[in-house]
Amino acid sequence: MSRAVHDPHPPEPKPRPTTLLRGLAAVFALTLRACPGALATRVATVLVVGAAPIAASWLLKYVVDSLTSPDATAAALTWAAAGIGVLTVLLATSAAVGSYADARIRRATATRAQSELLEAVNRLGGLARLEQPAFHDRLQLAIQSAQGAERLVTAALQGAQGLLTMAGFLGSVLLISPVLAVIVVAAAVPALFAQLANSRHRADLFWRTSNLARRQIFYRGLLTDTQAAKEIRLYGLGSYFAQRLRADLDGINRQEELLDRRLVRHETALAALGAAVSTGALVWGVHRAATGHLTAGDVSLLVAALAGVQTSLISLVGCIAQGHQTALLFGHFLYVTQVEDDLPAPAAPVEVSPLRQGIEFRDVWFRYTDDGPWILRGLDLTVPHGTSLAVVGLNGAGKSTLVKLLCRLYDPQRGSIHWDGTDLRDLAADELRRRISVVFQDPMEYDLTAAENIGLGDLAARDDLPRIHAAARDADIHAALARLPQGYDTMLSRMFFPDDTEESASGVQLSGGQWQRLALARALMRSERDLMILDEPGTGLDAVAERHIHDRLTALRQGATSILVSHRMGTARAADRIVVIAGGVVQEAGTHEELMLLGGAYAELFRTQAEGYVEQPAEGSLR
Repeated sequence: MSRAVHDPHPPEPKPRPTTLLRGLAAVFALTLRACPGALATRVATVLVVGAAPIAASWLLKYVVDSLTSPDATAAALTWAAAGIGVLTVLLATSAAVGSYADARIRRATATRAQSELLEAVNRLGGLARLEQPAFHDRLQLAIQSAQGAERLVTAALQGAQGLLTMAGFLGSVLLISPVLAVIVVAAAVPALFAQLANSRHRADLFWRTSNLARRQIFYRGLLTDTQAAKEIRLYGLGSYFAQRLRADLDGINRQEELLDRRLVRHETALAALGAAVSTGALVWGVHRAATGHLTAGDVSLLVAALAGVQTSLISLVGCIAQGHQTALLFGHFLYVTQVEDDLPAPAAPVEVSPLRQGIEFRDVWFRYTDDGPWILRGLDLTVPHGTSLAVVGLNGAGKSTLVKLLCRLYDPQRGSIHWDGTDLRDLAADELRRRISVVFQDPMEYDLTAAENIGLGDLAARDDLPRIHAAARDADIHAALARLPQGYDTMLSRMFFPDDTEESASGVQLSGGQWQRLALARALMRSERDLMILDEPGTGLDAVAERHIHDRLTALRQGATSILVSHRMGTARAADRIVVIAGGVVQEAGTHEELMLLGGAYAELFRTQAEGYVEQPAEGSLR
C-alpha cells in the first residue's frame, strides 16, 4: 500500500481575470434567482455601513474643532453629537439587518445551487462521465462550492463596503496630506498581490487533494456501513482501513501545514508594514498639529481615517482573496453545470414508436475508455418483436454491456443499434427508456418504504397500491412484505427512521433474495412496456424461487419482447432463441435443441452445469 501523497491531477491552467469575473457574475446571478429581496437588502446595508463611519468622523472633527473655538454654539454641538448618535444607531441596526439578510442568502443560495448542480448531473444521459474519477473530483469540489456559494457574495459585498469606507477615508487623508494618502495606498499593494497568490495556492491545494478527500469518504463509508460491517469484522479490516484513512488525512494535513506556514509569514510581514505606516502617519500628524499646521479636529479625523483605511484595506484584501479563492472553486460548479452530455441529443429526435419489428445490433464495437480493451468487437444480433432471447456466456464476455448499450447508457464507438430500423442515437434517450423495463444485475436498495421501493418503477403510479401489490405478487414478494411490522409502509432501512423521529419504530432490512424480488417487482410496474430486460434476475434466489419467478415471468411476457441475461443454462433454455457471447461477438445462436446438437460452447456450458446436479456413484459401489 502506498502511503505517499501523490498528485493524480495535472495542474489546472492559470486562472485569468475573466474566469474570476465570470465566477463572480455567475454567483450573483445565482443569488438573484434564489433571493433577490435579501440581496437588495444586503446592498442597502453595505451602503449604510460603508458610509456611516466617514460621516461620523467628519462630525467628530467638527465637534473637536468647535470645542476649541470661541465661536462654537451649544446648539450646533448638540446637533452634531445627535448626528453621531443617529449614525451609531444606523450602524447597529444595519449590522443586525445585514446578518439576517446574509443568513437568508446563505440558505437560499445553497439550496438553489445544490438543486441546479443535481439537476445538471441528472441531465447527463449516460454513465461515461459518472465513471470518470476526474469528473468525480470536480463534482466533489462543485458540491463544496455550491454549499459555500454565498461566501463569494458575502466577500464581494463586504469588499464593496470596505472599498466605500476606504475611499471616503482616503479622501479625508488626501485633504490633509496627498503624500500621506499615496503612502497608505502603496502599503496595501503588496498585501493585495500576496493574498491573491495565496488564494490561488489554496484553490490549487483543494484540487490536488480532492482525490484523497474522496478516498476518505470511501473509507469512512466502509467503516460505518452495515453491509460492509460483516467482512470488516470477520477479516479484521477495521484498523487497516482506518490506517489508510489516517495516511490520506496526514497527507492532506502536511500540504495544508506548508501552505499555512507560508500564509503566516506573509501576513506577519504585511501586518508589521501596515502598523509602521500608521505609526509614522500618526507621529507626523501630531507633529504638524504641535507646530500649528493642523487643528485638533484634523488630528482626530486623521486618527479615525488611518484606522479606517487600515481596517478597510485589511478587510478589502481579505475579501478579494476569499472571493478569488471561492471564484476559482466555483469554476468547478460551472464546469459540472455546463458540461457537455456524453450522450448528445439528436437535433431532430425521431418519435419512439411502439416496438413492431424488433431490435438489431449492427457491427457494434464498444469499450469503456479510449485506451481500454474492446468489450464488443463487431457484434451483430437481431431480436425480433414478440420473441424472447437469452444471452449467455462466461463472465466478462460483454453480456451486461449489451444491456447498457440497449438502454442507451452508452453509445457504441462503431456500428449502431436500431429500434424498428431507427438508430438509437436518433431517438430521445428518455423516451426510449420509457418503453423499456429492466432488472439490472446489481439493483438498487433504496432506503425508503417497501411501497416506495416498488412504486419507483413507474412514478406515475407510485401511489397506486393495487398495482404495487400486483407487481409484488408477480415477483413472489407480496407475502413477505405484508408480514412486515407496518406492511408496505415499513421503512426498508436501518439508517433512517420512517418519520424522521427517534420515537418511531426502526426500519427493517431484507435479505439479498428478497431485495432481488423487490427489484423485480419494481420492473414489473412496467410490465406492459415494449421490452423487458432481465440481467441475471436469479441472483440471490434459491433454485425453487428462481424457477417459480421464471415461470411467472414467462406467462406474463408471453408474446412480448424480452431479453434474459443469465449464466444459468436451465433458465435460458426456455427462451425462443439463445445466443452465446464470446470474444465480443455472437459465437453461437439458436434454440436450446439446436445448440445442444451443435455441440459447441453452449452445449459444453449446459453439460458442465448439469453435471453438478447429477449424483455421482460412490467409489467402489456396484454398477
